[in-house]
Amino acid sequence: MDKGKVYKLILSPMSTSNYFAPGHSIRVEVSSSNFPRFDRNMNTGGDNYSESKGIVAHNQVFHSTQYPSQIRLPIVKK
Repeated sequence: MDKGKVYKLILSPMSTSNYFAPGHSIRVEVSSSNFPRFDRNMNTGGDNYSESKGIVAHNQVFHSTQYPSQIRLPIVKK
């Protein structure tokens, strides 16, 4: 990705299930990686296995009329 550009991403969530009781809330975290669960990402575009120096990724979620965002949560009846 190029710095300063806005990209449309459609992410498929992992299969999971949580019960939210009345009054509970959720938090969404945006991250570049989930190490050690998944292979590390050095954010260089190169070989993530042999590189020793990474680049810090700055993630931003846009939520405006020009760049609308949404999160869809499926609901399963208990």
